[in-house]
Amino acid sequence: MGNIGKTVKLGVFTLAIMNVTAVVSLRGLPAEAEYGVSSAFYYLFAAIVFLIPTALVAAELAAMFQDKQGGVFRWVGEAFGKKLGFLAIWLQWVESTIWYPTVLTFGAVSIAFIGSSHGADMSLASNKYYTLAVVLIIYWIATFISLKGLGWVGKVAKVGGMVGTIIPAALLIILAIVYLAMGGQSQMDFSGSFFPDFTKFDNVVLAASIFLFYAGMEMGGIHVKDIENPSKNYPKAVFIGSLITVIIFVLGTFALGIIIPQKDINLTQSLLVGFDNYFAFIHASWFSPIIAIALAFGVLAGVLTWVAGPSKGIFAVGKAGYLPPFFQKTNKIGVQKNILYLQGLAVTLLSLLFVVMPSVQSFYQILSQLTVLLYLIMYLLMFSAAIYLRYNMKKANRPFRIGKKGNGLIWLVAGLGFCGSLLAFILSFIPPGQIATGSNTVWYSVLVIGCIVVVAAPFIIYASRKPTWADKNSQFEPFHWEAQPATTSSITSGMNATAGNTVNTSTTSNTGTKPADTDNTLK
Repeated sequence: MGNIGKTVKLGVFTLAIMNVTAVVSLRGLPAEAEYGVSSAFYYLFAAIVFLIPTALVAAELAAMFQDKQGGVFRWVGEAFGKKLGFLAIWLQWVESTIWYPTVLTFGAVSIAFIGSSHGADMSLASNKYYTLAVVLIIYWIATFISLKGLGWVGKVAKVGGMVGTIIPAALLIILAIVYLAMGGQSQMDFSGSFFPDFTKFDNVVLAASIFLFYAGMEMGGIHVKDIENPSKNYPKAVFIGSLITVIIFVLGTFALGIIIPQKDINLTQSLLVGFDNYFAFIHASWFSPIIAIALAFGVLAGVLTWVAGPSKGIFAVGKAGYLPPFFQKTNKIGVQKNILYLQGLAVTLLSLLFVVMPSVQSFYQILSQLTVLLYLIMYLLMFSAAIYLRYNMKKANRPFRIGKKGNGLIWLVAGLGFCGSLLAFILSFIPPGQIATGSNTVWYSVLVIGCIVVVAAPFIIYASRKPTWADKNSQFEPFHWEAQPATTSSITSGMNATAGNTVNTSTTSNTGTKPADTDNTLK
């Protein structure tokens, strides 16, 4: 995207649509259809306290460090040191690894509905062994393709995003309008309250997963320099993209609720069942297999893109000396083969949980919740870093800044994001009353032990690292506090902006105190 930024500038609407295609996925709609009209409240609430803050904060951080690699590792590391920076990018990678079985479960269900017999399709979609086989086959095919190089996957992902997400979403909404216009009976009670009944705690729990619907908007921050007048136009793109995203989610959820009774909603199957029911109503059942293929293609395209994506981030950080040489091995064309194999092994082991969970739906939900928990920890670090760096790197160049003067707006935006993430994190531990998750002991054990193991792992790896781990060919730029001239530890942020003539102008402007937990053994 860097070269494009020098020659072609993105329009506001173009960037908004890029953000929409990066964030929107239809597979989560059934989960919110459980709530009827009040689902709109959850979508709007999560957009205000999470989606918009995520996009704006990521834009400021991405613009600050546009010429330095590392992504979230850089953002958090500049604020809190290498340990927490490593934790942040580790969580981003592991979260995506746990996400694969859930998104591929949806893909397996889509493939099951390609058949011509509705009853047989539903039976196949509910079969744990079928789902397990499809998840593993598709994932390992995607991995082996990744190892061959994925120059063509960008185009596949674009087409997959349109064919597998945007077009089906629009079609679902249009079908609901046609259904009601032709006298169809709505299964959703539109006279219900917009505000949920907060006296029923179960109503809040399942909705916590909505935050993950909006996850990934931070990726759009990398394009902040590719738009004219970013301080004015980037927020416009964020708000337009957020509005389109919320509209798709709200109307898509309503469309499912209109055609499927609340008691019959199934997290993994209802999207396909909804399409089936609408097509049957307009006497176009022949179209059901086509939409199933389109949705499956959208899933496959997304997985192909993501299999190699997050692993590249952890690979780059690993080469800087944070992972053993084993994880830095590449094949002939430079693809991080050992990390991909390890990722595949983790996906395989997680997928085997299908056998012990009472249903595909309960497995889907518990893995989704674990994914939410891990991703939210990363977001808590990101929001905290944005506020901290306002004080620790006062004079740093910020091509995009939340608030023209002062730090009030960053406290409001990042603070809102932090509080929203913390609320969702706490609620995600509680089993949703609407879904049979089996034993509560299994539920809590998977979530608590899963979080502890995943969070502890990067600290153990960090403590075990050796100078020999660093790749001599790695050109990982030092943090701002590593590049500074030696100063006394009592110097406060911004005071040493003019100290030392050995540091270049950009470094001296990025002054701040060195995080206490770091050392210089891995320069």
